[in-house]
Amino acid sequence: MMHFQISLPVQTKTSAFFTVAYGVRQGSVLAPFLFAVYLDNLCEMCSFDRGRFIIVYADDILLLSPSVMDFEKLVHLCERELIRLDMTINAKKSCCLRIGPRCDVEWANLTTLSGHVLSWTKEIRYLGIFIIQSRTFKCALYAKSCFLANSRSRSLYAIARPSVVCLSVCRM
Repeated sequence: MMHFQISLPVQTKTSAFFTVAYGVRQGSVLAPFLFAVYLDNLCEMCSFDRGRFIIVYADDILLLSPSVMDFEKLVHLCERELIRLDMTINAKKSCCLRIGPRCDVEWANLTTLSGHVLSWTKEIRYLGIFIIQSRTFKCALYAKSCFLANSRSRSLYAIARPSVVCLSVCRM
């Protein structure tokens, strides 16, 4: 990207213009693709033989794990790689959810390596789909008040077949 000048809103005023030498503008059609390329190593580090998955789209990272202990290890693995890339998990916009027979068992909140708390929730919104805490994998699209039956929800179900799945949407 070529150098360009921007200013930012600060409270009720606007900052002075400054030069941005790299990156893409927010909303750019290239942004999701470049983010995925940038985080490719993170996805490759995931151990598929243990049923752990990392799904990356735009500025969202979805972590899937068959157990809470594996899930915490996956969060820390992800965080270490993001730190190496000069990025962080936004704990205020991130949360965890359990799917499986013990979904309603109380667990302590997970803590990131940087000391931020990732709390447990009863639903997560990812790419417009609401994934709901339950004993079996369930999605809902509240705007239409119906359960999804499209190919996207079926592909997520195929990933989420282990008896316990911990999900986390980590936002940058």
